[in-house]
Order: sequence, then C-alpha cells, then structure tokens
Amino acid sequence: MPDAIEPGVAAPRPGELVFDSPRRGKPPGHLMDLDPAGRRDAVTSLGLPGFRADQVSRQWLGRLSDDPNEWTDVPATARETITAALLPTLLTPVRAIDCDNGTTVKTVWRLHDGALVESVLMRYPGRVTMCISSQAGCGMNCPFCATGQAGLTRNLSTAEIVEQVLAGARSLARGEIAGGPGRVSNVVFMGMGEPLANYRAVVGAVRRLTEPAPAGLGISARGITVSTVGLVPRIRELAREGLPVTLAVSLHAPDDELRDTLVPVNTRWPVAEVLDAAWEYADATHRRVSIEYALIKDINDQAWRAERLADLVAGHLVHVNLIPLNPTPGSKWTASRPEDERAFVRVLERRGVPVTVRDTRGREIDGACGQLAASSG
Repeated sequence: MPDAIEPGVAAPRPGELVFDSPRRGKPPGHLMDLDPAGRRDAVTSLGLPGFRADQVSRQWLGRLSDDPNEWTDVPATARETITAALLPTLLTPVRAIDCDNGTTVKTVWRLHDGALVESVLMRYPGRVTMCISSQAGCGMNCPFCATGQAGLTRNLSTAEIVEQVLAGARSLARGEIAGGPGRVSNVVFMGMGEPLANYRAVVGAVRRLTEPAPAGLGISARGITVSTVGLVPRIRELAREGLPVTLAVSLHAPDDELRDTLVPVNTRWPVAEVLDAAWEYADATHRRVSIEYALIKDINDQAWRAERLADLVAGHLVHVNLIPLNPTPGSKWTASRPEDERAFVRVLERRGVPVTVRDTRGREIDGACGQLAASSG
C-alpha cells in the first residue's frame, strides 16, 4: 500500500512501535458513533423531533435496513435529512472472496480517505463469527503478521468498526451467505490492528454491538472477544468498563527473550506484567482469558516452552488457543511440524491447562489469523 501514509507524515521505521494514528482525514460523523442520547441530540439539532433518532436506529440496527425508502414509519423529509447528515457511506466494498463452499467470506473495504481494511465472516454449524478490524494497518510490528508488517495507517472510528459487523449481518439476513438467512452471533476483534491501541472507539463499538435495539445490535457480550498483544494499562481499564467480553492475549512466547522479538511491545510490558493484568481482568469479569499462541516451527514450539507456559498459566481462569502459523508472503517462518504441535498440546494437557488448536478458516484466501493485509488486487 504505497499510499497508506499521508504525505508529510513519516512512516514508522523498522522496529518502531506506533501507538497513535498518523494524521489523516477524520471519518465523517455517523449515527453509530453516538449513544442513544447523542443520536437524539444530533437529530434535534437538525430541527427534527428526538424520537426520530430511535425510529431510524430501530430500522438501522433492529431491522438491518439501510434503505431509507423502507422506513415507512419515518416521514420522507425526515429520512432525507437524517440520511444526508448522519448516515454517510463509511465502507465501500472493493472486493469479496470466499472459500469453504461460500461459508467463509473475506471483504476488502475502502474507507473515505482511501485506506483499506478487511473483515471476515465465518459460518459454522450453530454460529456465525465476524472477524473485524479496529485499525487500518497496525503499529505493533510483529514480524510474523502481514498486518503488522504493513505499518499503521490510522485508527477506525466507532462507526467504521460497527459497520463491518452490520454489513455481515445484512448479508446474512438477506440470505446472501451460503446456508441461508442467519444472524451474527460472535464478533472477534482479531482483524487488522491492535484493538486496545484504539481504545475509545473499540469500547464504543462493543457497546453498540451488545446493547439491545434500538441502542445497539443485541449481540451477547459473551460472544465478543477483544484481542491485544498486551497493552497493560488498557487491559486494566477494560476490566473496569463493566463489559464481560472475552479478553484474548496474543502471547506467542512464555519467555521475554523470545517475546521481545515476536511481539516487540514486550520490551515495554513484559510477560509477567501482561499476565498479571490478564488475571486482574479475569478476577474483575469472571471471564476466562484466552491465551493466543501461534506455533512457529523451531521458534516457539519446543516442549520446554510448553512447560514454561504451563508454569505461567496453570491454575488461572484461562484457556490456551494454539494457532498453527499461517503463511504470509516473504516470511521466513512457517507452521510447526504436526508432531511438535501434538507434543506441545500433550504437555499442556498433562499440566491440566485447557487447550485447543484453532480450526483455522480462510487460509486459502489470506483471511486467516495474521494474514490480513488489505490488498485491493
């Protein structure tokens, strides 16, 4: 993405961690940026009764209708005014590609300023999961992740995040996804970006997703997962939000020496600090923490590292999610050998640590964990 950084804004240097977005054009304001009171205030400022905001919200979030012509309970002039002022187009599809017989769909979206992001819809028996982006690019610089290697373009707004889920929800409701009509049951903040580096927008999006219509989309907070590489102050802040979402910590190594390389933010918040914050989160929310661990051949998949990981997490409210490394262009690393993966699992199971190996979806369309690079080609 040669145009990913605004002219006059320096791109991050190799190895440099970026926590704030480079300056770009601010996304236009949108109804989904606002809580119900804010929506009513915004509609009132347009010279309309505040209850029109609830009516439009019920259409947008409850009935998943993005066509004002269908909003027969709202006068035509009010529809036109609200749509023009508060419902700008935030995401324009560039391309969509599917696999798994049409039950996994990756969409590349162009934002108002030309930045590209991706989301992935994955339909399983009994549930539909949306993997969404919270930033265009990522500033965490993890060397095995395509998004991290692209650098950070900017943070997404709350509405830009929510609209990714709504796009998937509308496609499901309209029967456009293989398997017939359905609904989004789970959302994982595991697409492009470090969610906790865009904290306010992500928390706003979680509230939009979990509050019942017309305030929100009505998805259970227990169906929401927010991932992080370990921004300790934000983990602790999230624990105080009263949102019982699942926290997923992308650990990838139990020892600081290796994790400093795999997850460069570890030089600021080492393993012990990250896990202390994670246990605080579990204590506050009573939600099991997910430890994400990408298995990389001959790098972090040794049996002694599995023992070290067990030393750190055994006895806590935790689940270890092992992820066979997904290939990215030009990467020198690859997935662990099957026998090494099995040995790693056996160590954790013997130590009484709950563990699963992720059933990776979308690898063949570059839609799996660590592969999202938002290519328009």
